[in-house]
Amino acid sequence: MRLFYAIFPPPRVQEALGEAQARVRGYKGWKLSPPPQLHITLLFLGQQPEERLPEFRRIGREVAATVPDFEVELGGTGYFPATGSPRVWFVKATGAGLEPLAKGLQQALPDIKTAAFHPHLTLARKKGPAPRIGPLVMNLQFWAKAVCLVESKLERSGSQYRVIEQFPLG
Repeated sequence: MRLFYAIFPPPRVQEALGEAQARVRGYKGWKLSPPPQLHITLLFLGQQPEERLPEFRRIGREVAATVPDFEVELGGTGYFPATGSPRVWFVKATGAGLEPLAKGLQQALPDIKTAAFHPHLTLARKKGPAPRIGPLVMNLQFWAKAVCLVESKLERSGSQYRVIEQFPLG
């Protein structure tokens, strides 16, 4: 199973981000993330045997319980990498609980190797030559109330997500 832990914004925020994505809809080379799948990845677990699912559920529940619900702010857009040819167009996310959640999950799963945590929501991925779009400031907020354990299935049309379980914060 290909798994990750994430926070999903509510539908009203997903819709607003979908409207922002319209800025690149006319440009070739960008593949938009479907608004219902927009999320902040806390820890990407990669391919894991199904036998580890009880462990991932337990850790998700335990780590989520250590952080109270908190407000997430979505600010300006950016690119990975920051210079050169972009591969990912994203919106930056900030919130008091993001770092503690990501760090807690990583510490509970030291066998999972991951890149540095940069909280964001991926709006689009580059699928060929693609221009940089000028910066946007979203100025959106929502309350994070749960962490989700998510399965990602790679399909021809793109990744399809299934929430396995939600773990309430605090």
